[in-house]
Amino acid sequence: MSTAIAITQGDPSGIGPEIIAKAFRDAPHDLCGCFVVGDVATLRRAAQCIERPGMPSLPVAVIDTPAQALQALARCVPVLPLPGLPGPQPWGQIGAEAGRAAADCVVWAARAALRGEVAALVTAPLHKEAMSAAGVDYPGHTELLQAESARHQGVPLAAMPVRMMLASDELRTVLVSIHVSLRDAIEAVTPANVAQTLQITHAALRRTLGRAPRIGVAGLNPHAGEGGLFGREEMDSIAPAIAAARAQGMDVHGPFAPDTVFMRARHAPRHPGEFDVVVAMYHDQGLIPVKYLGVDKGVNVTLGLPLVRTSPDHGTAFDIAGQGIADASSLVEAVRMARQLAR
Repeated sequence: MSTAIAITQGDPSGIGPEIIAKAFRDAPHDLCGCFVVGDVATLRRAAQCIERPGMPSLPVAVIDTPAQALQALARCVPVLPLPGLPGPQPWGQIGAEAGRAAADCVVWAARAALRGEVAALVTAPLHKEAMSAAGVDYPGHTELLQAESARHQGVPLAAMPVRMMLASDELRTVLVSIHVSLRDAIEAVTPANVAQTLQITHAALRRTLGRAPRIGVAGLNPHAGEGGLFGREEMDSIAPAIAAARAQGMDVHGPFAPDTVFMRARHAPRHPGEFDVVVAMYHDQGLIPVKYLGVDKGVNVTLGLPLVRTSPDHGTAFDIAGQGIADASSLVEAVRMARQLAR
């Protein structure tokens, strides 16, 4: 199996291409064996936008196969161009062409990973509204990768359950629901969905840690419902799922008050966390604490797929795109984690 890692260019109107260029320039050791799936002209424009006086230009090289990335020179951006992609798009603007380009790169990289042609994929940020404008039927990377994986395995989508994990060196969170409205997220807090999330989390982190993970579970309501005073989801849905998981031998605890469980799980100097991961009930409940601790350190990992996929924990940042000031730290962390998981 290949050891090359594919990095998708992301939305060409956002910061994806320029943080990729910065990562290849500033972290050549970490980016060794990586290549970009995308448009050559878009990456060359990105390399130009990060140029500074007195610094040499960053070369962009065209490759034909993922294997060629393993012989690429340091501080050079190897690009495997996809036919049919549009060239550079206007900075900071939502566009259907940009959305389609981002999605096409993800589909190519996913299929390459499923065929064993790349060890992992790292996805630069895409814009969900641009993808929708392009007619892409999936709200984000996670759902698109789930569909491609299910298609490759020849199984129904329901047979390929996935979850989103956001991880840093201080905190990991896994979400019961992902890109749905808050109203729908509350409806998704069912015994079956919570139990499935616990099973996926346990299996994924057991492989990563080499032992059973300690899982803390957040409640949905204030104070985890206060015994039903503020809602019954903890009693009717979350606690039964936890009990079932513990009966299967998982190290699961909760439900705990959402406003304190993340502090209890945080790993800090002289303060080891009580849990390896927190299962959160909805998107913002789980992502806000990790991002607050540092967007530059967070990595998005998709659990449950038959491939390794990571990404930075930020979006397209249209407001600063093209200025050469975007921080590539989260992308570099995503590459490091992808390499670790692929091993």
